[in-house]
Amino acid sequence: MPLKGTKFKHYSNQLKLKAVKQYENGYGSYVSISQEFGLRSSTQLKNWVKKYRNGELFDDQRGKTNNFHPFTGRPKTKFDSIEEERDYLKAQVEYLKKRYPNILGEG
Repeated sequence: MPLKGTKFKHYSNQLKLKAVKQYENGYGSYVSISQEFGLRSSTQLKNWVKKYRNGELFDDQRGKTNNFHPFTGRPKTKFDSIEEERDYLKAQVEYLKKRYPNILGEG
């Protein structure tokens, strides 16, 4: 995990593609091309090449997660109606029952 206050470099998609193309065309090794483009590590170029070969985009994935849970973040505290609050609480109970089926001796 990076230290607090660490500044990260961001590279344009054009630079990433240019570096990957140079590697793919045999114009140098991971290390030499990384140094040429001023990358912090050759591992970064390896990751870009892997994405390129798999047909993935170079999109920035910071802050994005694949694990969506309906009750992440700050809990909702204000509701427009009593029915909305009831439905919200029912959904929480159902989610917890599915997540922890043995907590009440069920399942």
